[in-house]
Amino acid sequence: MGDVEVQVQEEEPWLPLARAPPCGEHAACSCAEVRWMESSLQAIELQLQFLMSKADDLHDCLVNGQGLLEREALAAAVPSLLYTCQPYFNYLESTNIVSQRSPVHFDIYTRHVQLLDFSQQLCDRLEQLVLTFASYILFSLDETEPNSMSHFCIGQSQLGALKVTTFRYCRPTQYLAQVDTGLFKRMRWNVERLPDEQQPEEEREEEREADTEYYFLCYEDIPNAHAETGGDSQGVSDGDVVRMWSIGQWVQATPETDDICEWILCQVPTASYHRLLFLGSYEPSSCRATNYLQQLLLTHQIADSR
Repeated sequence: MGDVEVQVQEEEPWLPLARAPPCGEHAACSCAEVRWMESSLQAIELQLQFLMSKADDLHDCLVNGQGLLEREALAAAVPSLLYTCQPYFNYLESTNIVSQRSPVHFDIYTRHVQLLDFSQQLCDRLEQLVLTFASYILFSLDETEPNSMSHFCIGQSQLGALKVTTFRYCRPTQYLAQVDTGLFKRMRWNVERLPDEQQPEEEREEEREADTEYYFLCYEDIPNAHAETGGDSQGVSDGDVVRMWSIGQWVQATPETDDICEWILCQVPTASYHRLLFLGSYEPSSCRATNYLQQLLLTHQIADSR
């Protein structure tokens, strides 16, 4: 299930994305940021349309194409497109306003919601592209296989001293590959505590490996004695269970390794899912789930600083 970055053979044309001006607490600065967001929103949306058109082109070529060789070449282009989209996802994550403690200007908040919608649209389109290619048996969604396309990166951001990398699973995936825990994951966040830049490089690298935590968006079907057959299909399945969503942390005991791939693929691992936030019976969007996770991390940061 390794998160391997695929090198893009040809550089795609990128529309310029201006950096947001530094913003303080003064109204004048807020107005400047609003003007910047208004002027750049069109360019960001054009970038979204460009990337989504690339996904549509691959989809159409697969569905309408002829011959096995052409289909294999198209399948090889999917990881490249996912990799190409990562800077765009990262850029949208960089506009995050969760960490701002001061009140946010309404116009800034509105533009931020629009940017999150761009991220969600692209995530949904890429997920459907991967699922379509998998339905043609051009690659596997089984994370136990080395070249699996079970999940892809949808952004990286910094939250104080933490670097958060977000992954989206293309379909619900068993929490542990070799053991049925009743949990199924839809997202994963690698949360890395950034080391002190004044430390020697070797010490920083050791801390980086040791100070990475893993969080998941998961669901589980639990007995629902009050459910009626034919109930709400979005929240209840089979009438006698209710699907409950939560965000939790991977708590690992064995094997003794920092490699999450070895933890998940271990035939008999010793690990648990520490639930931190219950979300109810409806699946949150990927952007909303990431926002929940960031709020959890920020709350812990504030508590640790006291």
